[in-house]
Amino acid sequence: MLRTPKGGAGSGTARTGEPLLSIGAVLARLRDEFPGISISKIRFLEAEGLVEPDRTPSGYRKFSAGDVERLARVLRMQRDHYLPLKVIREQLDALGRGEHVQLPGPQRGPLSAVPEAEPGVPTAARMGRDELLAAAGVGESLLDEWESYGLITPLPDGAYDAGAVTVARLVSDLGRFGLEPRHLRVMKAAAEREAGLVEQVVSPLRRHRNPQTRAHAEATTKELAALSTRLHAALVRTALGVRPD
Repeated sequence: MLRTPKGGAGSGTARTGEPLLSIGAVLARLRDEFPGISISKIRFLEAEGLVEPDRTPSGYRKFSAGDVERLARVLRMQRDHYLPLKVIREQLDALGRGEHVQLPGPQRGPLSAVPEAEPGVPTAARMGRDELLAAAGVGESLLDEWESYGLITPLPDGAYDAGAVTVARLVSDLGRFGLEPRHLRVMKAAAEREAGLVEQVVSPLRRHRNPQTRAHAEATTKELAALSTRLHAALVRTALGVRPD
C-alpha cells in the first residue's frame, strides 16, 4: 500500500487517482528547463528534505505533480537566486503556511563565488607571499617545501588566493603528527581525481547556450565540492572505524 505523498514540508498531497511518476519520468520533465538535472541531484534534494515522494512497497519513488512543481521551484531558486538549500527550505515552508515570500532579484554573479573562509583566514581574493606566511604562521622554508610538492601553488603573478591559507594551516597541523609533505601527496592526488569528477558534471553546464545555466554551473560546482568533501570524510572515518560525532 502506498503511503500518502508529502512532497516535502508544506507540499500538497496527491489527489485521489492522480498519476504518480517514476524518478526517470520526473527527470525527463525537468531536463528541458534544467539540463544539468540528474537522478542523483533529485535524490540529494530528497535527502535534504526538500521533497518527499511516495514509495511503493518495494521502495521505488513515486512523484506527484506537486512534487515535480516543488522540485522545479527549488531548482529555480538555486539557478536564478543562488539561494542555499536551508533558505530555500525556509521559503517553501513559509509558502506552505500561506505566507508571502519576497525572493531577492536575480543575482549577476553566484553567491558561491564568495569564499567560505575559516575564522581568522583572510577573505581577500589575493594576497602576497608575506601575507600568506603571516596568516599561516609558517616560515619561508616550509612554504618552499609545500610548494615543491604541489600542496600550495601560487597564482601566475606570484600572489596567492585565500584558500592557500587554509591549506597551509591544515598541512602545518598534520605536520605536528609527523606527516610530512611527501606523505600528503596521496591526498592531493585524491583531491585532483575528485575535482575531475566534478568537472565532468559541470562542463556541459558551462558550455550551455543559456547564460543562466552557465552561471548555475558555479553553484553546482560548490554543491558538488561540499558533497565530495563530506563523502571523503565519511569514508576515511569508516575506514578507520571512527564513529561520527
